[in-house]
Amino acid sequence: MDLFESAAKAVNEANAPLADRLRPRKLEDVIGQAKAVGQGTFLARAIAEDRVPSLILWGPPGTGKTTLAMIMAETTRHTFVPFSAVLGGVKEIRKIVADARDRLTLHGQRTLLFVDEIHRFNKAQQDAFLPHVENGTVVLVGATTENPSFEVNAALLSRVRVVRLSRLGPEDIAGILRRAVQADLAAATEDALMRIADFADGDARRALNLLEAAAADAGGEITAEVVDRVRHTVGVRHDRAGDQHYDVISAFIKSMRGSDPDATLYYLARMIAGGENPRFIMRRLVIFAAEDVSNADPRALQVAVAAAQGFEQVGMPEGQLLMAHAATFLATAPKSNRSYMGLKAALKDVQETGSLEVPHHIRNAPTGLMASMGYGQGYQYPHSAGGYVEEDYLPEKLQGRRYYEPTDNGYEARLKQWLDEVRKGDDES
Repeated sequence: MDLFESAAKAVNEANAPLADRLRPRKLEDVIGQAKAVGQGTFLARAIAEDRVPSLILWGPPGTGKTTLAMIMAETTRHTFVPFSAVLGGVKEIRKIVADARDRLTLHGQRTLLFVDEIHRFNKAQQDAFLPHVENGTVVLVGATTENPSFEVNAALLSRVRVVRLSRLGPEDIAGILRRAVQADLAAATEDALMRIADFADGDARRALNLLEAAAADAGGEITAEVVDRVRHTVGVRHDRAGDQHYDVISAFIKSMRGSDPDATLYYLARMIAGGENPRFIMRRLVIFAAEDVSNADPRALQVAVAAAQGFEQVGMPEGQLLMAHAATFLATAPKSNRSYMGLKAALKDVQETGSLEVPHHIRNAPTGLMASMGYGQGYQYPHSAGGYVEEDYLPEKLQGRRYYEPTDNGYEARLKQWLDEVRKGDDES
């Protein structure tokens, strides 16, 4: 490296984000991942003995996946080659593998290929790694926020080890922040550091970015007030494609199902602030209205659909008012899943019995031939008898089956009372 390159590298490092400048360079400096890389763990031994296998590092954002990959490469003298599954494809992979093969053949230098967001590769792209992992051309280290069981194809998964990284706790984050302050970034109160640690939600990168923003704003000591003033600049962390996406929407739905409007609004706010797709939220509200409220309050579906349609007219930010309206209505509405459960039971019977014959008396008879074959014969028209007649509509094998059993909640209680009366008459006859 010549003098110009050295100077350029120094300038780049000086201008790099705080999270990059303070990235640990040794395994013992990694905080909060003792279960994954602590003394005596498989990965710590593999690094120390220079026999790192291909791996998938699975964990939330900001838990050190990239850092660990760089430490592995540095400690074992592998050439570190970073690659983004978002930006690259199979063509780029082939070039990297060819270079790695030359590096190994000509210089005996091994290559650690770090693939960030490996879950974003499709099956064909993931399969492209297989022969090169098997023959040792590259040591593949993939990073993902999503469960590899679902997002990494079985062939590749069988050839790698999976290392689970934990979400960092507030004390872990605070330790990282104290290290940053000691590196002469700025003076900071303990309250300020803990405020950042709480707000970071287990993400070290997010915490360091917030600390850096606070230092730029403070003009002196970083206090809790300074942190509160700048924390909106780093946003709320919400991984729209990873585990947190599913965790928060699950909590949102379960809060509505449990009739807790306060928790419902909290998780709704988490999704809105985190940039969740608002149409996704609206779809979940419509589904919830039919699945969990249903006939206990038939207005629920009307409210949810109206909110979804209204959102298309007003967009954001006003659209969040429609979300809040629908979500609190659904959370406080009486609940019933009996329509859904009845459908499941009916589908089970269909799968087990196949296509049973529709009774002849309720078949349509648009032609004389069909009428002569008994189609529609004996059909009783309910409107001619006050709206209800005693009749068998199910196939003969399923007569007497009950799929819909209303609850005593809300409007469904009235349906239950009416059905109990008419079914009692049917049973007595």
